[in-house]
Amino acid sequence: MAVWILQHVETEGSGTLGEFLAVEGTEWRTVRLHCGDALPTNVGAGDAVIAMGGPMNVDEEDRYPFLAAEKAFLRRVIEADVPVLGVCLGAQLIARACGAAVTRSPVEEVGWGEVALTDAGRADALFEGISSPLPVFQWHGDMFDLPVGGTLLATGTACPHQAFRVRRAWGLQFHIEATRDMIADWFPDAPERAGYLQCFDRLEGELDAQARRIYTHFVGHVRQR
Repeated sequence: MAVWILQHVETEGSGTLGEFLAVEGTEWRTVRLHCGDALPTNVGAGDAVIAMGGPMNVDEEDRYPFLAAEKAFLRRVIEADVPVLGVCLGAQLIARACGAAVTRSPVEEVGWGEVALTDAGRADALFEGISSPLPVFQWHGDMFDLPVGGTLLATGTACPHQAFRVRRAWGLQFHIEATRDMIADWFPDAPERAGYLQCFDRLEGELDAQARRIYTHFVGHVRQR
């Protein structure tokens, strides 16, 4: 089993996800698209793809040429039933690769909030045992529409589309991988920075348990293939 992690910007790496995979002994490789790394050509049965976040819009191909190739790659692996997980921008890229629109969110969400699982979300294997609503860190101005055949798994008051599944691909609009250091790096001069970090410290145990449960379910789903 190999997990391919697609990274779009240096500050939005794998975070707690990479830590989890390392402890579990799962082989994983980071593809730094922003540095010119080539997308893998040998993704097969038993492998998985994870697309991380980033500040760009999914269709900014003129500024970020790798986006076109990445969307085509995601379309191929999803159609091949390779398990895929997308976080924030990664979720939007999955939706776009499957033909759905990505538009401005009704509200730009930055900071801590809550999302609620739908009935389908509570029944989905990825969120098994996850309490609802769940605390999450948000940083996005866009929102995915649901692809044809997709199922809404989580919703929010400000942004109604927070998580979805299509085939064996899951998209999460929120950040479950963020560490304290990552959040500190994202907002070096923001007046809200101290509050973000204080909230992280208060929620750290719950966030860690929540993220690890989701990671465990995703990796378990890959291994069952």
